[in-house]
Amino acid sequence: MRAVLMAGGSGTRLRPLTCDLPKPMVPVLNRPIAEHIINLLKRHNITEVIATLYYLPDVMRDYFQDGSDFGVQMTYAVEEEQPLGTAGCVKNIQQWLDDTFITISGDAITDFDLQAAIAFHREKKSKATLILTRVPNPVEFGVVITNRDGKIERFLEKPSLSEIFSDTVNTGTYILEPEILDYLPENQESDFSKDLFPLLLEKEEPMYGYVAEGYWCDVGHLEAYREAQYDGLDQKVKLDFPYKQKSAGIWIGNNTYVDPSAVIEAPAMIGDNCRIGARVKIEAGTVIGDNVTVGSDANLKRPIIWNGATVGDEAHLRACIICRGTRMDRRSQALEGSVVGSLSIVGEEAQIAPGVRVWPSKRIESGAILNINLIWGNTAQRNLFGQRGVSGLANIDLTPEFVVKLGASYGSTLKLDSTVIVSRDQRSVSRMIGRAIISGLMSAGINVQNLEATAIPISRTMMTHMIDVSGGIHIRLEPNRPDYLLIEFFDERGISISKSQEKKIEGAYFKEDLRRVSVQEIGSVSYPSGILDTYSRTFEKYVNIEAVRNSSSKIVIDYMYAVAGAILPQLLAKFGCDAVVLNASLKETAISATQKEVLLDQLGQVVEALKANFGVQVSANGEQLILVDEAGLPIRDEALTALMVNTVFTAHPRSTVVVPVHASSAVEEIARRHDGKVIRTKVNPTALMAASQNNPHVVLGGSSDMGFIFPQLHPGFDAMFSIAKLIEMLTIQERSLADIRHDLPNIYYKSCSLRCPWKVKGSLMRYLVETHPTENLELIDGVKIINPQNDNWVLILPDAGEPLIHIYANSSDRYWVDRQLAEYRQRIQSFIDREQS
Repeated sequence: MRAVLMAGGSGTRLRPLTCDLPKPMVPVLNRPIAEHIINLLKRHNITEVIATLYYLPDVMRDYFQDGSDFGVQMTYAVEEEQPLGTAGCVKNIQQWLDDTFITISGDAITDFDLQAAIAFHREKKSKATLILTRVPNPVEFGVVITNRDGKIERFLEKPSLSEIFSDTVNTGTYILEPEILDYLPENQESDFSKDLFPLLLEKEEPMYGYVAEGYWCDVGHLEAYREAQYDGLDQKVKLDFPYKQKSAGIWIGNNTYVDPSAVIEAPAMIGDNCRIGARVKIEAGTVIGDNVTVGSDANLKRPIIWNGATVGDEAHLRACIICRGTRMDRRSQALEGSVVGSLSIVGEEAQIAPGVRVWPSKRIESGAILNINLIWGNTAQRNLFGQRGVSGLANIDLTPEFVVKLGASYGSTLKLDSTVIVSRDQRSVSRMIGRAIISGLMSAGINVQNLEATAIPISRTMMTHMIDVSGGIHIRLEPNRPDYLLIEFFDERGISISKSQEKKIEGAYFKEDLRRVSVQEIGSVSYPSGILDTYSRTFEKYVNIEAVRNSSSKIVIDYMYAVAGAILPQLLAKFGCDAVVLNASLKETAISATQKEVLLDQLGQVVEALKANFGVQVSANGEQLILVDEAGLPIRDEALTALMVNTVFTAHPRSTVVVPVHASSAVEEIARRHDGKVIRTKVNPTALMAASQNNPHVVLGGSSDMGFIFPQLHPGFDAMFSIAKLIEMLTIQERSLADIRHDLPNIYYKSCSLRCPWKVKGSLMRYLVETHPTENLELIDGVKIINPQNDNWVLILPDAGEPLIHIYANSSDRYWVDRQLAEYRQRIQSFIDREQS
């Protein structure tokens, strides 16, 4: 059998390790990853290896040559023009593959039993067998769902947390029959997971997943690279060690001198031709390459030191990576998680802070303290975006220097000379962060239309009314966390950007692939006028002004000292609405959850005292609202969602509404009364906006906890427009909020949350999918267990940002809800306890 070693990767997330090496040639225990893979193939009697190359192909060819020194026969295929993808590069060598063959990724460390997988493939008469494994956190990988016989039923490529239905992932190793390559186009980029395997599934070709036992580590980022080294030393994975074991857990190469006063703790590895000085302390987990010199009194705490490095006297290296030929001078320090690229020089008493990366061939002057990546940037992070955008503690996580780079990263993903709208809430910290992000955008050659302090609905409206706008950014305090800032990004339609666009921004940020334009190309900043007039005209277009003007209703609106209070009073006055305004002045500090409840109670008292028709509390910078009826009682949560749906369906029967998957089934019951339709989406704003915008029959989207969308106005949540529409619809329908509340279905709905470690979420979702009949499952977001005969359901939803699992139960039977909530709470807690024991 032949093996195809896919070794074309450039390993951008491993930079600076891969600046001058292809990822498969990065050393683990002083030997390239590719050599460990070839040793694995050889142990399973696979000795004909074809390596597909693209990035720096000569490095691998020069190292392995014809393979005879490694006991295999090596052949090489280079993608000359462009990368062809995982499947395209194999299609490129189809003429060499005339029998069953195995493809294996060149960037993983594993000791799987390949012969067992091959036997499984032949037993099942499979056309394609994917070698799978189970991992604690499958978010970074492609999830594969199989039936009990191992036949593949579904693929999910790098899912979000709420899409994790299994912890069984694709390892990038496949056993294939040559005829499946006929499905692939010639000389075109194509991918096994995204293109070929879904096509085979569609064509009903026999395709199986073999869940392998053993070790597997995808060396896709720096943390995984360090983990693979330490696991190798701890012998958690079966690897061929290049040196003899001198004592238990200590491997030392030929012609290496270790001073008798040096202390070495097991496990540790020291390569050939090394010199270890007096009183050196080498702690467990340290890996030292060939031809390395370590000066006296140096302290090595689990560093990974590549070939040819020099470590000076009294140097301190802690869980860092020192690349080929680098010189660490006397008393220099490289701290946890830092990386020093090849052929760099770190001067005497210089210090590299934790997590900082230094690109190859750089010089750090003596005494310098480096706490940013060289040449620019902050400490590398794995992800920037959360559920709604980029968030963090104001001026601690989200600092001016961080958002300058964030703005430059976003700008670098757009065309030069594009225009972006930037807006914010009224607070000083948002103004500071806004100015910093504008600087980053300008540095990438992006022009900025600065709306300054305004409500988010107005920003989204302006996206569709300004010429040639490519995107937008809004900065505000997070609605429920007053110490946190939230930076949201919009596309050209005003919809929150997609996950793929988020990944592009993260890619530019982490790879530092930033566009630095010339002085003449620096972006400009302008301050458009007439913003409120534009919003007002759009507002008037979709509201029955006469109904609002002729309404005899009196409403009370609490703006909670936010920027919406400077806008909506003007609009309502223009429409002749009798509105009493509370807390409309701007306030610098955020409103806490406790203060919000106090203000809501005060609002109810004012509504009752004035005998007003209803009250509204506006929050989240104009996006969200809570209603108060004429008796002063709040309408919130699922009752608010149902009330808005009821009011809209009464005004627009046979139309469509969009709600998240966790909204109560009162929505469906109301829709049935009005011959309407309900679309359910994932529990995130982008999904709601996209679904509301993409279906021409949608008249309302959203929920009480995110806000409500009237897609004819703009694609985002808008509490201000919701108030005007509510006045209009109540006037025309001659109903009060109490009337509508009385008309709502009697649906019982409860929820609870459990602490759940990140690593358990994937296996929990797989357990739930496997222990319920397929016909009772709905997998829009999380795992929803439904009863097809009625509207009873239970939803288990992983939290996207916290180590939590949310459980929702819904039914017309209160006792059923209580019973199911208690049962699933106990069931899930027991599973979590078992996984952690």
